[in-house]
Amino acid sequence: MSNVIACIDGTDLSSALCDYAAWASLRLDAPLVLLHVLEKAEYPSQGDLSGNIGLGSREALLRELAELDERRGKIALEQGRLMLEAAREQALADGVDNPIVHQRHGSLLESLLAIEPDTRLLVLGKHDEHLGSHVGSRLENVVRTVHRPLLITTARFSPPQRIMVAFDGSATTRKGVEMVATSPLFRGMPCHLVMVGADNSAHREQLEWARATLEGAGFEAPVSLIEGEVERVLCDYRAAHGIDLLVMGAYGHSVIRRFLVGSTTTNVIRNASVPVLLLR
Repeated sequence: MSNVIACIDGTDLSSALCDYAAWASLRLDAPLVLLHVLEKAEYPSQGDLSGNIGLGSREALLRELAELDERRGKIALEQGRLMLEAAREQALADGVDNPIVHQRHGSLLESLLAIEPDTRLLVLGKHDEHLGSHVGSRLENVVRTVHRPLLITTARFSPPQRIMVAFDGSATTRKGVEMVATSPLFRGMPCHLVMVGADNSAHREQLEWARATLEGAGFEAPVSLIEGEVERVLCDYRAAHGIDLLVMGAYGHSVIRRFLVGSTTTNVIRNASVPVLLLR
């Protein structure tokens, strides 16, 4: 698990995505791979029209349709190549020594699973539903299937200075705290620990463990235990404390992670105004 993988799709989010991926690559001292997946949906054929073509011209028209598909495929390949080259130039300008460009055929999910063993961090852009076939509309499937940390970026790049961990005491979020403590990705940044729930001794004990873990690694780690509705609490805390990046677990049984199950995963990411690092 060594590479930072940036999924480049040519939308207006690709520039900020590339900057976030370059930032992560430099912080982690990990190779940066710029990935473009060429799917059949990007250059669709007209379907099987053989039943609508007269006997006399069927062969010629089918040949013409095949040639049209081939031309579309070549155009899509070239478009992807140009997108990757532009992303590579941007990564070089950001200070990455040797960004790797990689173009694959097939589905995005299959491509990510194929390279999952060599993936340390996956970086994807946040898109609205109307973008259809682009990366964001399949985000929930990626989150459910790929067992690597996913950094979901916003439309503008701003180097994170202050992060927040949505902590619930579960194995996933405890692992997240340990990851933050040991990873160079967030070293030197204040890390706010926020738990949404009742103010009781069990929750306080869990927060104390998280605080001690981070402070033992040299982090400034203010803690907060707040009752209320999860999304509102996290949103209000982020705004009040100038949080640049949110870290949270994607699935599980606690109140925070139930909040992310199903289609709400995409909604949370879409409504967030800062990047979100999802942990599995």
